[in-house]
Amino acid sequence: MREKLSFWVAGGDMRQAKLAEQLAADGHTVHTFALEEAHPLAGVEAGGLEEGGRARCAVLPLPAQGQGGLLNAPLAGEEHPMEEILDALRPGQIVLAGMVGEHIAALAAGRGIVLHDYFAREELAVANAVPTAEGAIQIAMEELPITLHGARALVLGCGRVGRALAGRLAALGARVGVAARKWADLAWAESWGFTPVPMEELEGYLGVWDLVINTIPAPVLHRRALAALCPDCLVVDLASKPGGVDFEAAARMGVRAIWTLSLPGKVAPVTAGRSIKSAIYNILHELGV
Repeated sequence: MREKLSFWVAGGDMRQAKLAEQLAADGHTVHTFALEEAHPLAGVEAGGLEEGGRARCAVLPLPAQGQGGLLNAPLAGEEHPMEEILDALRPGQIVLAGMVGEHIAALAAGRGIVLHDYFAREELAVANAVPTAEGAIQIAMEELPITLHGARALVLGCGRVGRALAGRLAALGARVGVAARKWADLAWAESWGFTPVPMEELEGYLGVWDLVINTIPAPVLHRRALAALCPDCLVVDLASKPGGVDFEAAARMGVRAIWTLSLPGKVAPVTAGRSIKSAIYNILHELGV
């Protein structure tokens, strides 16, 4: 970072609040918006929409948009439409946001605003996998009546989170399986000492696990699959919306299923904020700032 900047951090959960504090600690001028419940924050001032247009760099949350076209702002005192936020910004301003969908990108483009998606950065996706995996393990330890040592745990998906999770479960002494569609992923899982489970044969493998953790954002645990689980199996769904579990069917069938989103912001907001800050600095460096 070659210069001190003015930042406007708008919306988000505690990881955005900690991001604001960390930016201020680095010597930047930081104002927040729609983070009222997180204040006081060290070195940070609460500001209004007008501060958004004045800032050199505006940072929107991860994900940027919540339900109903609103800014994702669980710590705000009131709701704010995305149009209101974007109208406060100016063309040519550096605007960063997480999980920028087509709708928000189009709204921004219509106002001459370019959104840089920091969640599209591989370094952030990898860093986020760690608190997500740790948070899932925390949930499993709280909810299971047995130790993870010796437990039979199946991870659905062999992406960043799936790999981080499988290794940590094994380190705790769990007997781990990894389900994936790609033959290469199954080969890697077997090479790491995990039981490889082809996704097309998943239902035939489901009856032996104490814990099933899904990382796939697709409907993989439907009614038939849920019926194949052990009676006391715990299901944890980490997948982003729409998730991978039929929760209505799970409730009817008495399957213990937990859907948890945005775990990094809940279990490790300081670390998650630091990871976002690093990705933002990388983007700014590439922009020549």
